[in-house]
Amino acid sequence: MSQPFRTEKGGRIERAEQLTFTFDGEEMHGHKGDTLASALLANGVHLVGRSFKYHRPRGILTAGSEEPNALVGIYRNGDQTPNLRATQVELYQGLEATSQNRFPSLGFDIGAVNDRLSMFFPAGFYYKTFMWPKSFWDKVYEPVIRSAAGLGKPPKNPDHDFYGNLYAHCDVLVAGSGPAGLTAALAAAETGAKVILCDEQAEFGGSLLSEVNASIDGKSPTEWAGEAIAKLDAMDNVTLLTRTTAFGYFAHNYVALVERVTEHLSSPDPKLPRERLWQVRAKEVVIASGAIERPMVFPENDRPGILLAEAGRTYLNRYGVKVGHKVVVTTACDTAWQAAFDLADHGVEIAAIVDMRETPPESLLSIAKARGIRVEAGCVVTGTLGRKRVKSALIGRLMTSGKVASGGQIDCDALLMSGGWTPTVSLYSQSRGKVVWNADMGAYVPGKSFQKERSTGGAKGLYGLQATLEDGYAAGEEAAKAAIGKSVKITYAASSGGEAGEGGTLGALPHDRNATKVKAFVDYQNDVTAKDVKLAVREGMQSIEHIKRYTTTGMATDQGRLSNMNALQIASGALEKPMTDVGLTTFRQPYTPTTFGVFAGVARGDFFDPVRKTPSHDWVVEHGGVFEDVGQWKRTWYFPKSGEDMHAAVARECKTVRDSVGLFDASTLGKIEVVGPDAAEFLERMYTNPWKKLAPGRCRYGLLLNDAGFITDDGVIGRLAEDRFHVTTTTGGAPNVFATMEDYLQTEWPDLDVWITSTTEQFAVAAVQGPKAREVIAPFIEGIDLSNDAFPHMSVKEATFCGVPCRLFRISFTGELGFEINVSRQNGTMMWETLAKEIEKHNGTTYGTETMHVLRAEKGYIIVGQDTDGTVTPQDAGMTWAIGKKKLDFVGKRGLDRPDLVAENRKQFVGLFTKDPQVKLEEGAQVTSAENPETGTPAEGHVTSSYFSPALGRNIALAIVKNGHALDGKTLYVPMPDGSIPVEITGPVFYDKEGARINV
Repeated sequence: MSQPFRTEKGGRIERAEQLTFTFDGEEMHGHKGDTLASALLANGVHLVGRSFKYHRPRGILTAGSEEPNALVGIYRNGDQTPNLRATQVELYQGLEATSQNRFPSLGFDIGAVNDRLSMFFPAGFYYKTFMWPKSFWDKVYEPVIRSAAGLGKPPKNPDHDFYGNLYAHCDVLVAGSGPAGLTAALAAAETGAKVILCDEQAEFGGSLLSEVNASIDGKSPTEWAGEAIAKLDAMDNVTLLTRTTAFGYFAHNYVALVERVTEHLSSPDPKLPRERLWQVRAKEVVIASGAIERPMVFPENDRPGILLAEAGRTYLNRYGVKVGHKVVVTTACDTAWQAAFDLADHGVEIAAIVDMRETPPESLLSIAKARGIRVEAGCVVTGTLGRKRVKSALIGRLMTSGKVASGGQIDCDALLMSGGWTPTVSLYSQSRGKVVWNADMGAYVPGKSFQKERSTGGAKGLYGLQATLEDGYAAGEEAAKAAIGKSVKITYAASSGGEAGEGGTLGALPHDRNATKVKAFVDYQNDVTAKDVKLAVREGMQSIEHIKRYTTTGMATDQGRLSNMNALQIASGALEKPMTDVGLTTFRQPYTPTTFGVFAGVARGDFFDPVRKTPSHDWVVEHGGVFEDVGQWKRTWYFPKSGEDMHAAVARECKTVRDSVGLFDASTLGKIEVVGPDAAEFLERMYTNPWKKLAPGRCRYGLLLNDAGFITDDGVIGRLAEDRFHVTTTTGGAPNVFATMEDYLQTEWPDLDVWITSTTEQFAVAAVQGPKAREVIAPFIEGIDLSNDAFPHMSVKEATFCGVPCRLFRISFTGELGFEINVSRQNGTMMWETLAKEIEKHNGTTYGTETMHVLRAEKGYIIVGQDTDGTVTPQDAGMTWAIGKKKLDFVGKRGLDRPDLVAENRKQFVGLFTKDPQVKLEEGAQVTSAENPETGTPAEGHVTSSYFSPALGRNIALAIVKNGHALDGKTLYVPMPDGSIPVEITGPVFYDKEGARINV
C-alpha cells in the first residue's frame, strides 16, 4: 500500500517490516519503528482530532510527549485506552486507533458549531454563565458540563492488565538520553557509580536520532550514540530504561519513573506487566530533559499541517516521513532553517522561509540561495487558509512603524514554525528548585539547586552539540564525585556541526488582521487565544496563576510546556509589566499524563486491601464459621450450628465458655518485641504503667496515650527476661503503635539502647478460656507447672506445646481462667487443630469475635476505638490505677494535666441497664438527661457497646456519659425513633465484680 509522504530512503524505521493498522476504521500501513503519528503523516493524514472547546480541526504539532492535539484512543482486548499521544504510541501490527472529541465523525463534527459561536464563549464565560438562576445548576448546567467534560471515552470494562512496582537505589540517576544525558551517564558510570539512565522514548539518543548534519568523533550522531549505549549496556553498574518517563521528583531525591513495558507489543506476554512503576532513591540526579521548541502565535496557527520545525525535521530524518510536498517555514531563529534545508534535500519544495528578523545570518541565506529557496526576511505569517489542512499562508512585512503590511499569499500543504527554544525545567521545578529569568536566552532556566541534582544541556538553556556534550560529561563527573567521592579522567568526544544558532520570539506576532475576528492560539488543547489572555488582564487578573485558571492556558496535558512562555509575554504586555513580575506557573507531577493503573499497582480487586488470614482459617471454613473483616484480617465472627442465627450461636458460645471452656484465635493481636538493656526504660516512657520493677515471668496491662493524654491503645505486656519484653496491641492499632515507638526511639530518645521488632506475623495465638482451660492445655504443655500457685494470673513463661517452642501467657479477656499460647506461625494450624479436638472432649466450643465482645463487655473491659473516641483519658475510663503514681514522665503525662482534661462534666465510661431488660440499645445512640429533649439540646453522651448478656439474662450496654462516674443509679434516656428508652447508670463491670473466676 502506498504511503505518499514516505521518503524513498533514510530514517530509522525497518522498511522491510510493513505493519497494518487502522485509524477511525480506515486501514493504513506503516513500518516497525514508526509511531502512530509518523505513520499517519506518511499516509498523508494530518487531521487527527478536534479541540476541546471549539471543536476545531487539529493536526499533529510535535514529535514528542508535549503533543497537545494528537490525542487518540487505542483499542486492545475489546476496550480502549483514551488520550494517548499519537507521537508516543509505537506502531504494531493490528493497532486500532480512533480520534476523539468529535461526533459523528472526525471529518464532520457537529460540535464545530462552537467555533461559529465563539463570541459567546470567551475566556471565563463559565464563571459568569453558571451562576444564575440557581435552580438551573442541577437540571441544566451540571448535566451539560458533565456530558461535555473530557476529551476521550473512558474504558467500559475493568482493566485486564496488571502493573508492576520496583524500588531501586542508585548513586546517579540520569533523566534523558540526548547528547547531554548520554555523556553524563558515561562519565558517571566510568567511576564505578551505580547509574540508572532513563528516557521516555523507545530509543536512547534523544535529538541525536534526527541529527544528520553533524558528526561526533568522526561518526554520525546515531552511530556514536549506538556505541555509547552499547558501552553503557555492557557495564554491570548501569541500568538502562527506555520507554521510561521520570514523571515526579519528590523530597530526598526520590524520583518516580513509569516504564511502559508492553504498550508497544501487539501480543504481549501475559506474564509481563503493562507498565512498571520505579520508585528510585538516588544520591544524585542529573536532569537532561532537553528543551522544547516554542510555537509561534499568529492567526489560524492551529490548522492541521502546521507543525513545529524540529518536529518536521524529526519526522523526516528519524522516521523517513515528509510532512508535506510544499512547505512554508516561518521562524525567528536559526534552527528552523536546518529543517527547511533537510526537507529540500529530500525533494520537498520549500515554498518560502519566512523569518521575522530583518537580517538573518548570511551563512543561512547563502545555503538557502544555493538550494533555490525563497527567503522572506523581516516578515511574519499573518494567517493561514484551509480548513481540514492548511492550504496557504498569508504573509505580512514588518514596518519600522511596528505595523504590518500585506505581503501576499503562499500556497503550501504544510507549515513549519519555530519561535525558539524553552528549557524543560519541569523536573527541576518539581525538585523545589527556583527558576531564574535569563534575558539573553529569553527563557527561565534552573537556578540554585534545592536537592542533590543538576541540570545539563538544553535543560539549562545550553545549546550547540559540542557545548552540550561537554556539559553532560561535566555533570556526570560532578554527580558521581558527590555520590561516591570518586572521579576518573575521561576523554571528551569532539563534534562538528550542530551549532546552537540564535534568535527567537515570545508572545503574539503582529499582524494586519481584524484582531476581534481572528484566533491566534496560545494553548492548543484548551483553545486559549492571545485575546483570551488579554481579556483576563482586562477582567482584573494580574497573577499568572489567576490568568491560567481564568483562561485555562497551561492546564492542558503538556502542563504549559508549549504555551506558558508565550502566555507570559502576552500577559506581560497587557499588564505593562516585565515578565519577571508576572510570575511563572507551577510544574506539578506527573510530568506527562500517567495511568491510574501504575499508581495502584497490584492494589486492585482482591488485592486492593490485602486479605490476612490466621492459621485457623481453613479449619473455620470447613466447620462452618462465619467471618468478619477486622482491618485487613479475616476473623471468625461466630460458629453457627444447624438452625442457629447469630444471636443464638453467640448466646450458646458465651454460656459454654463461662460453664466449661472455649477456644479463640487471637493471632491477629499486634505483637512487638522490645529488646535491649534499656527496654524497661523505653516502656516506662511510652506507657502510663511502671515497668522497671516488673519481674521476668510476669505480665502487666499496658495503657498507651498520645501526647494530648488520650487513650490510643492498650494490651498485655510480658517480661520474658531482664532485657526482653513481649508487647501486645489491639489488632487495628498494631501498625500505629509500632510507628509511634519507632518515632520516639529515633527522634526523642536515640540514646536508649533498645531495639523494637514487629512480630505480629511471627506468632499464631490460641486463647483457651473458661473453668476447664487448664485441663485442656495440660496434656500438651511441657516445662511449666500450671498450678495456680506456680503459674498465677498475669504470668508468662517459655515452654513447649506438642514439642514445639511456645510462649504461654496466663491472661484473660473474658474474666475466666485463661491462657494464650503463642507458637510460630508455621505451627499455628497444628496447635489449633490439636486444641479444637481437646476442647470437644470437654464439651467446650470454638468461639468468634462477637462472643469475645460480649464476654469482655460483661466484665467491663474496654475496646480502644469502640469504647473510646479519641477524647477519652484514663481518668474518664476509670483507669487511673493504670497510671504509675511515682513516674516522672511518660507519653501523654503533661497532656493529662491540662485544665480541660481534669475539668468537671467530662464524658466518662459507665455501664447502662435498660429499665426493660429485654430492650437492646443501638450502638452509637445518644444519651440525654431529658426523656424528650428539645431539638438542638446537647447529648450527655453515647452508647459505645450493646449486647444481650447470657450470663445475666438481660441486655447490657457500655457508654461514655458526661460526669458519668457521679451518676451511679441515676436514670437517663436514649432517644429512639419509637420513643425514648429509660436507662440506669451503673458501673461498667456487670459480671463477677470481685474477679474470683479469673484466679482459680
